Amino acid sequence: MNNLTNKVAVVTGGNSGIGYSTAKELKDRGATVIITGRNKEKVQQAASDLGVVGLVCDVRELPAIDALAAELKIKYEKIDILFVNAGIFIPTPVGHVTEETFDDQMDINFKGAVFTIERLLPVITDGGSIINLSSVNAYTGMSNTAIYAASKAAMNSYTRTAATELAPRKIRVNAINPGPVETPIFGKSGLSEEQLNGFAQMMQNRVPLKRFGKPEEIAKLVAFLASDDASFITGSEINIDGGIAILV
Repeated sequence: MNNLTNKVAVVTGGNSGIGYSTAKELKDRGATVIITGRNKEKVQQAASDLGVVGLVCDVRELPAIDALAAELKIKYEKIDILFVNAGIFIPTPVGHVTEETFDDQMDINFKGAVFTIERLLPVITDGGSIINLSSVNAYTGMSNTAIYAASKAAMNSYTRTAATELAPRKIRVNAINPGPVETPIFGKSGLSEEQLNGFAQMMQNRVPLKRFGKPEEIAKLVAFLASDDASFITGSEINIDGGIAILV
């Protein structure tokens, strides 16, 4: 269903996982898609595989976001869809949180997300759609996720206020809260294979549907929120978590 024809979509962190699948879904629905990421080689490879445009942007660096906004304005004049997806997860128990792990997660998951929106906002067309990737961890109290969860809870709060303030421009702002999803983010967490397997089993056991989500399932929700079919939805947090939130 090509319901995003003539729309310009930007997907941050689009070279892997949920971002990659979402870029594919948006393109399949007719959008012109631009993905961003920190690693030049990975961004270029993903863009080539997807048949989309790839731009390098490290959301920890505000000048990089400014440069991205300027390039998008020159090349595309406007953005219709912004999927703020770039993020990291560093599992750390309370009592062992370091300044580095705090800063890394907050700088990418919250500060980087906020300033991506702030800097790209002048390029986003009236009536556009902003979708923020949050997490059900913002509410679960799951062990080893205190800072990650806090970064996502902060993003959800920002989403609600942004939706209120941007309503006069008819810009819709929503957040999605995935549960555990089969993505490379866990492999980048620094855990050993044994720890990863144990962590994955623990999380799967908490899901009523007893499985991880698939990136493609998240992508379809993003595409719906980006479309005119969701024109009366703003300021919402939508759980796509296999039922974890039922148990919170």
